[in-house]
Amino acid sequence: MSKSLKPVATDISKFKIAMIAGFAFIVAVSVIIVSILAVKKTDDVLTNKVVSLTSSLNVQMKINLESYLQRMEKTCTLAFGEQATYKYDATDPDNDEYEALNTEKLISDNLYSLCIMENFVDYGIVYSNNRTIGKISNGTASLFGENIYSELKKMISRTRTNDGWSTGYSNDFHRIYYVKQIHKNALLVVSFYATELEDVFDNPETLKDMKIILVNEDYNTVYSRERAEIGTPLRPEIRERIKEQNSASVIDDKYLVTVNACGDDWYVICYIPTKVILSEKNEMRIYIYAVAFAAAVLAALLGAWLSIKISRPVKNIVSDLDTMAHIDRLTGIFNKRSFEEYAQQKLTSSTGLTNHAIIILDLDNFKGVNDTLGHAYGDIVLSNTGSILRTVFSGDDLIGRIGGDEFCVLVNGVSGNEKDFREHVEKKCTEICEAFANNYTGDDNNYKISASIGVSLYPMHGKDFSEMYNSADTALYYSKKRGKDTYTFYEENMKGGSEK
Repeated sequence: MSKSLKPVATDISKFKIAMIAGFAFIVAVSVIIVSILAVKKTDDVLTNKVVSLTSSLNVQMKINLESYLQRMEKTCTLAFGEQATYKYDATDPDNDEYEALNTEKLISDNLYSLCIMENFVDYGIVYSNNRTIGKISNGTASLFGENIYSELKKMISRTRTNDGWSTGYSNDFHRIYYVKQIHKNALLVVSFYATELEDVFDNPETLKDMKIILVNEDYNTVYSRERAEIGTPLRPEIRERIKEQNSASVIDDKYLVTVNACGDDWYVICYIPTKVILSEKNEMRIYIYAVAFAAAVLAALLGAWLSIKISRPVKNIVSDLDTMAHIDRLTGIFNKRSFEEYAQQKLTSSTGLTNHAIIILDLDNFKGVNDTLGHAYGDIVLSNTGSILRTVFSGDDLIGRIGGDEFCVLVNGVSGNEKDFREHVEKKCTEICEAFANNYTGDDNNYKISASIGVSLYPMHGKDFSEMYNSADTALYYSKKRGKDTYTFYEENMKGGSEK
């Protein structure tokens, strides 16, 4: 009996071995297929997210640049506050010599007082007879020589506003010029060093290897952190990828390149070697294959671990990329683009019976912190401001940083009494002012930080975000005018806001 059973037992053992071997083969093949699919999916997700993040960074750099140039232009418009500035003509042969000297001194004093507001190299007026008033540097005078008026006038590229931005005259890219026609015989000229754009093109730590440059219509470098590159042509391999494109993202096996056009035919370009930006993808690919090999041997024990290990890094990376695209890294609140999108969505979907308010907060004399104490203290002030706003407002409110030292809050209420909601908003504004009452910075905490606030209410002061923002901005101007460190609600009789 036992002898007859032995062959059967042997066959059963062989069958078991065959089953185990077959199962192992199926598991191994399945794990390999799943691993290949996981690698492909991971590659696609990471590549798409990296391209999206880089595109968002480029758009943010474009917004930063346009905001910076607009701020410079607004500062220049302050020169027109004195009537003599735009009416006086130094080329008029009928000018009384004594009156002309007094007028020119008045204009010059006014221009010099405005010049200290920014890091201007030039801030003056050039007349068609090449006479100048205000601050016209020796470098600019030497660069343009006797043709200073005619050459500067060629820089006017916008016929509607009679002004324009330019650089690269005689291949000198170290200064950026803004020129505006005052009248037929006079130009307002402003310039600053290209290196001043360093704060505008400040890429986040997570993309510290990303190269951010500004080029003109001829693809000559207007700005680069590597100063030796300023004025040089854009690298051919980068230019080939984005030539004649105003807004694009290109990725291949060598480079990831994004481009966005700005006014006056300038382009913000971000690029980085693909192997650098996707180095984590390559590391993950090797890791997945290693785990897949181990899973083929120990499928039952390591299957769950493999799945978690593959999915967790992807989830974390996607989450980090998504967070960086929406959050201002310094203050921990929404960045300008995300805040405006969410605020617009909230107001668009709101009914006329729902209460909302826009609060704009602008730090008083913030530039003095950077100039006097340094940017490190300025960053601390901005970070503390974000903390104050998160403390004062609830999780239902939207908080964002929309400029260098400008913050905005969308206060969301419920349907109900407008008077009660206004009192609620006033209480929040008071809490902000109280929080800033003892807000000092500096090595000895001796530099006072305050804030001016403007408020608009929905729907009486605007039906969408743009209208609400403009109303609050006008109210903010009145807070500045009243002496700063206070808040003002928008009123219909207020005139349009001015430069803060």
